[in-house]
Amino acid sequence: AKIADKFALIRSLHHDVGIHSDGGIIALTGKRPAKLDPTSQSKSEHPDFGHVASRVLGFSRGLPPYVTMPQHPYMTQPTYLGLHHESFQIGDPSGEGFSVGQLKLNAGQDAKQLSNRRGLLERLDNLRREIDANGQLEGVDEFRQLAYQMLSSPEAASAFDISQEADDLRDKYGRNVWGQSCLLARRLAEAGVPVINIYCNTPKNGQEFTNWDDHPGNAQRPGHFAKYMQIRLPYLDECLSTLINDIYERGLDKKIMVVVVGEFGRTPKMRFGPPNNSYGRDHWPQAYTALVSGGGFRMGQAIGATNRNGEYPVENPLTPQDLLATVYHHLGIDHKQAFLDYFGRPVHILPSGDVIKELL
Repeated sequence: AKIADKFALIRSLHHDVGIHSDGGIIALTGKRPAKLDPTSQSKSEHPDFGHVASRVLGFSRGLPPYVTMPQHPYMTQPTYLGLHHESFQIGDPSGEGFSVGQLKLNAGQDAKQLSNRRGLLERLDNLRREIDANGQLEGVDEFRQLAYQMLSSPEAASAFDISQEADDLRDKYGRNVWGQSCLLARRLAEAGVPVINIYCNTPKNGQEFTNWDDHPGNAQRPGHFAKYMQIRLPYLDECLSTLINDIYERGLDKKIMVVVVGEFGRTPKMRFGPPNNSYGRDHWPQAYTALVSGGGFRMGQAIGATNRNGEYPVENPLTPQDLLATVYHHLGIDHKQAFLDYFGRPVHILPSGDVIKELL
């Protein structure tokens, strides 16, 4: 709250799918799945905004265009853009001695082995191309070339080296998966990585503050409404306020755009019910909020509004497509351009949506 001049709240986002995976697909790709899966096991038929950025912007100085941590969104995949546009997943950066092992090469023997292996792979690839008539493995070749770029890039190795940050700043972000992910995200964005997606979903190693799903019976006991909220909010407040301040203090507020959003909101009313007779709030895509900071946009404002019960937008209703169009605008990507799908049909990056004008 003390830094409200450095962020904007978009209070009138809405869509119509209250399923985790399918709602996530809408939020990340801007496209509504043709068939909904209430078990939340569905996978996207279209690439998400990070895959699109990878396709349009590509590698720079060996830096991957799309990084996810501590895990990648399980419901999205690069689909028809190709395997080589999948995100570079680096895991949890909060552990002691964290390093991205793929980016470390010892001088001398390791480098020589890399060169020898590359030569051998190139000869095998030439042989395989003569056999592979349909070109289905083309993406694997490109993925391998990108891997070599990263392995040989000092810029990439430095950007991922979170140990270069001062201990007091690391403490300020929080020595946990959220805090260190935000800090590493700032390092990567500063170095030139276009998209970093911090996706905390399933609790790991007892870190239950990664879960937000506070509906009745979900890891709660009677009389303990929002147990997760009580655990998580201090971590989120700590890392997010530090990230935003850090970006502004470094003069990166035009270069870096921060977006904090989920796949939907929560019901305006609490419900009491099974399986353990507890209170909670269910899925509610009809109205939810996103926080935006930086990006050279106008901050210190609330955009849109819901009715008095927080049920539905009544002022400036906006969609996930509008938010994604704004993200693409910041990245310098025309969201109206199209790519060819598996059948050679043009598919627009977004089927609808406009840049949120109040932010401009």
